[in-house]
Amino acid sequence: MRRRLTQPFYGWWIVGAAIVLQALPTALMGQAFGSYVVLLERDFGWSRTTLSGAFSAIRLEEGLLGPAQGWMLDRFGPRAVMRAGVAVFAAGFFVFARVDSVFQFYAAALILAIGASLAGFLSVTTAIVNWFERKRSLAMGIALLGTAVGGLLVPFVVMGMEAWGWRAMANISGLIVLLVGFPTVQVVRHRPEQYGMLPDGRVAVEPDGPSTDRIVGRPMPADDEEISLTTRQAIRTRAFWYISLAHTASVLVVSVVMAHFVLYATTTLGYTLAQAALFGVMQQVTNFAGRPLGGWMADRTSSRLVTIVAMLGHMVALLLLAFATSTWMVGAFALLNGLAWGARVPVVVSMRAEYFGSRSFGAIMGISSLVVTLGGVVAPIAAGLAYDATGTYTVAFAILAVLSGLGCIFLFLLPPPQTPAQRRTPVA
Repeated sequence: MRRRLTQPFYGWWIVGAAIVLQALPTALMGQAFGSYVVLLERDFGWSRTTLSGAFSAIRLEEGLLGPAQGWMLDRFGPRAVMRAGVAVFAAGFFVFARVDSVFQFYAAALILAIGASLAGFLSVTTAIVNWFERKRSLAMGIALLGTAVGGLLVPFVVMGMEAWGWRAMANISGLIVLLVGFPTVQVVRHRPEQYGMLPDGRVAVEPDGPSTDRIVGRPMPADDEEISLTTRQAIRTRAFWYISLAHTASVLVVSVVMAHFVLYATTTLGYTLAQAALFGVMQQVTNFAGRPLGGWMADRTSSRLVTIVAMLGHMVALLLLAFATSTWMVGAFALLNGLAWGARVPVVVSMRAEYFGSRSFGAIMGISSLVVTLGGVVAPIAAGLAYDATGTYTVAFAILAVLSGLGCIFLFLLPPPQTPAQRRTPVA
């Protein structure tokens, strides 16, 4: 009688590495960007439009890089792409520490964006999609806890800025990326089949009986085939565009909060930089809880339902912030927006694999990012222009909140995913 090995499925080690690799860009730049902006405004006196334009340029670059990065991920695997990303991301911090002009600021932001993109979200999600099927949303939710972990670390980054200055903190961030990023990237692998494994830790079944046990899992029946569309087939479907547009609508809230919340809290609402960071921590606590919760619920109910509820949560949260007159409203915004953000992200990413399969996921997700980038680029610039013109964020926040809620319409119109058997059936 054969004895089954008891080591955990290797995919969960990749999930652990993904948490670290997501936390680095979130803590050191993504969530810390608003604090850097406050200090840059004090030092150089640049306008809100100029400062928010850098954030939008970062999002634009991420979108434009997406298709090429997706192709590289499918061709060379996540680990090779992420190694290059870690090196570029660290270099971006060293350049950022020497910024003295708007041009240098934008150049440093673009270098940081390229590095964070190659080492971050798209690469991480591609690896997770390849290693999981039935537990994909749960694995994605746990892996993307890294962004929440990174958010919880932001107050320490802010304390570093206040203690040593933003230039010194940028140099320290570059060193952290090198020392932590390179060893962690080594854990990531491309596809389980390359190592004699199957997604979720399942065991292949041969005609003469079960194969030699290499991993912990259960046999995979012959008809348990995952849908697999090419990139060209995917972009010709309504589902591709509906999911992308819904994702774009939700990004309106996230991008404007990342770019403007600290400025809004420290000027309009009158909080200190440390108090604003505390609200950020509150947001990340519920973000942290929402990631695995959203993935768990999607695996047991409906990915569309979870995403719709989360998008409505984004809308209510930003409306609370737009009309905030007391601390409880800002606190309610932080808790609700964090929960919606956390629950939505792993589900809307896994939804693409649910509809199109994992074989060309990197390229499909990369092209979809071109559409999603629209929200990330437009929202911060629009809010910055509105503030410079009117001296208030209220109208811009309210409009963006309503648009985010209306994005649910695309999910209501979304057709259910086809099974492999349905795709094999010829159309009369």
